[in-house]
Amino acid sequence: MDTIAIRQLMREKRRLLTPRQQKIAGENIAKQLSTFPPFCNSKRIAFYIAHDGEIDPGFAMGIAEAAGKECYLPILHPLKQNRLYFARHSNADFLSINRYGIKEPLLRKAKVIPAFAIDLILLPLVAFDRSCNRIGMGGGFYDRTLQFQQHLTRLVGLAQSCQETGSINKQPWDIQLQAVVTEKSVIYPS
Repeated sequence: MDTIAIRQLMREKRRLLTPRQQKIAGENIAKQLSTFPPFCNSKRIAFYIAHDGEIDPGFAMGIAEAAGKECYLPILHPLKQNRLYFARHSNADFLSINRYGIKEPLLRKAKVIPAFAIDLILLPLVAFDRSCNRIGMGGGFYDRTLQFQQHLTRLVGLAQSCQETGSINKQPWDIQLQAVVTEKSVIYPS
């Protein structure tokens, strides 16, 4: 199956999950992360705001904030095509809506740091395989932002276990994940 077909199929699968199933999965992923060494040992962690059926990392962000970790969210870069900034965030901060309908911090009020200064970036994904290859929404935002910084920051995908696929045809520009965390387990590249 090609990337476009996998993306369509998996987006449909995750949209079919009920809000209760999504909430339980988010809680279970937070539990997985709470004992995951890269999460426990990181001082600065980037999260995301769930959109279009993505796993909600809000529970995990609450755990990180309670542990005194610095939490960051992506912001669309206003000038560079398909690039992200990362801005410091707490659950009390106001979020605006970007051009894709996704909530993000206000850039003019944000404390922005480069991706390489973040210890762990938790990425949304549409599909993944056992080698921890990832299919995203297709815009290439994370791939372009992180292409030269992968070795400096741990990159971990968050997904429902039903988003796993047999094999993803990895492209040269695709970033490699060090792990994928689902509601059932932590998957490392095989």
